[in-house]
Amino acid sequence: MTEQIVKPEKPQVEEREGEHDEELRLRFPGDRRAAAGASMSASAMLRRLPHLVRRALALAWSADRTSTVLLLVCQALAGVFGALALYATTGTLTALLVPGPVTGHLRTAAPSLLLLTASAGLRAVLGIAVVGLSGRVSPRITREAELALIAAGCAAELKAYDEPAYNEQWEAADRGASTTPDLLSNAQDVIASTVSLAAAAGVLATLHPWLVPLLLLGSVPTAVAAVRTARIHYLAAVTTNEDRGALRVYRWFLVDKTRADQVRSDQVTPFLMAKYRRAEAKIVAATDRATREAAKVSLLAALGTGAGSALIWGALLYLVASGRIDLAAAGTATFALRTASSGLQGLVGNGARLYRMGLYLDDYFSFLDEAGGHRINRGHLVPAAPQLVEVSELCHSYPGEQQEPALRGVSMTLRAGEMVAVIGQNGSGKSTLLKLLSGLYLPQSGRITWDGVPVEELDADGMWARVARVPQEFARWPLGAAENVHLGHLTERLMADVEEAAARTGFDEIVARLRSGWRTLLAQGWWGGAELSGGGWQRAAVARALYRTVRSPGLLILDEPTSDLDPRAEHRILHALRGLAPGRITLLVTHNIANAAVADRVIVMDKGRIVQAGTWAELAARPDGLFRELLDLQRDRAVPAQRAAGD
Repeated sequence: MTEQIVKPEKPQVEEREGEHDEELRLRFPGDRRAAAGASMSASAMLRRLPHLVRRALALAWSADRTSTVLLLVCQALAGVFGALALYATTGTLTALLVPGPVTGHLRTAAPSLLLLTASAGLRAVLGIAVVGLSGRVSPRITREAELALIAAGCAAELKAYDEPAYNEQWEAADRGASTTPDLLSNAQDVIASTVSLAAAAGVLATLHPWLVPLLLLGSVPTAVAAVRTARIHYLAAVTTNEDRGALRVYRWFLVDKTRADQVRSDQVTPFLMAKYRRAEAKIVAATDRATREAAKVSLLAALGTGAGSALIWGALLYLVASGRIDLAAAGTATFALRTASSGLQGLVGNGARLYRMGLYLDDYFSFLDEAGGHRINRGHLVPAAPQLVEVSELCHSYPGEQQEPALRGVSMTLRAGEMVAVIGQNGSGKSTLLKLLSGLYLPQSGRITWDGVPVEELDADGMWARVARVPQEFARWPLGAAENVHLGHLTERLMADVEEAAARTGFDEIVARLRSGWRTLLAQGWWGGAELSGGGWQRAAVARALYRTVRSPGLLILDEPTSDLDPRAEHRILHALRGLAPGRITLLVTHNIANAAVADRVIVMDKGRIVQAGTWAELAARPDGLFRELLDLQRDRAVPAQRAAGD
């Protein structure tokens, strides 16, 4: 018999009419950038340019006042010397174009030639000075802009990170901050072009008043085209923001170290790369359309500019032929027209770029003003260590059309010296409750008070100074071993306190094996730093919280603090928590029901509600209830359908 090999068919994904998989959507309500881009016009640009130049100079002023003043002085002097050079050109040509011996003409033209040479040389020196000063100020502007953006981001409420709009506003503000170095250079170019244009136009006005309006009229096509092309490219960038955001997400998931193993073992690269290419194709199509539209506008502008140039030079020839200006003035007018035309084109081109940059900069300054609409704005009472924390009818929901409430009518009372364990299944609201108790979120409805004072009336930093936390996803700071414990919160006996906290978790034993002890850089394999195991990092995180709570007692909150630890390390930490219980409120979230026995009280949560509460012994003695169910499941180690002997 002939064996046939049948290749498996590729699975086909049937897509019914009206049914589509949900894709990443990074568009947010209230985005005004498309409307702002559509409103771009030459008149809008002219109205906006002075404001943008002032804003650029204000940034430069805050970064380096001396250099900014010198920059403005150099620009003004460059304009003055440019005008002097043009006037000197008239004197030189007048002396050279009259009949007579050349030697006498040169003596007559010598002062004008000297002024022309000196003006040109000084303008060149000033140009070098302007470049040097700009190079000095621009990096400082970048630094100040980035620091201000980081400060604004850190001043936002934690709930902001749950809002898609906030993440997009942060990205937009970050793009705006990245334009600040170019903002100064473009503003400087606008100033330089304006000064040059003003100087040349002043000279032309003295030669003949017709030349100035003809110059402006001939430059209208260039100005209109520059604004329209800027609008086309800006709108293309705005309309592709959604897909650009998707590219960032896909790229991050594909190259991030924490998922690198799963990218390979799950063989997800082709699938995500296909999504990446689809999003990229949309961006390329939009960019190509914008490029074609901009090319058409530029072509029409070039034709209009050519016609305008012909008009200007025709008018100049007419003025010479009719005797309204002499040859010397015509020569000066030629140089002045070139200077003015160059200045006007520079003003229009740089102005359009500055205007488009200003739209991005608006996102930046808007974010600084309100931290994306989520700036922390609470009370000013600085609390002491709370003796009583009361929770009443607390509810909380995360943003999203399909999200169920994380907490539903939670009420409880916590007292100093008490250790409370919180248990429940995944998604029962435990972590959300802890974030609200520690002041990271404010109640959406219901009430939390510290010693009778609502948390909304407490100073945020003062409240957090009384909270020590170990979250499930704890930070692995790229700092030294000792710094990973104290995080810059210093005490009089710093290293003794650090070592004492580390000894309670066993982190000191790990540090003893590091190449430089407490000075070893822990940077997860980056920059030559040492790498710790998951359990090692968890010991460091718990030591960090214990150091903090000893330094400033209040709430000690631990969310699965022993999930990566062996039984010996787990036992050590639980006993340390029990020993530190007096003088503070301790909350322990754990999925290990046996660990909850260390607590004075156990709270059981399910679907955002507290369904049981009592001591460990009381809850374990009940024949029913979620606590007993979870306890029995954890104790049950029987394997279904065990193999019989000989199987």
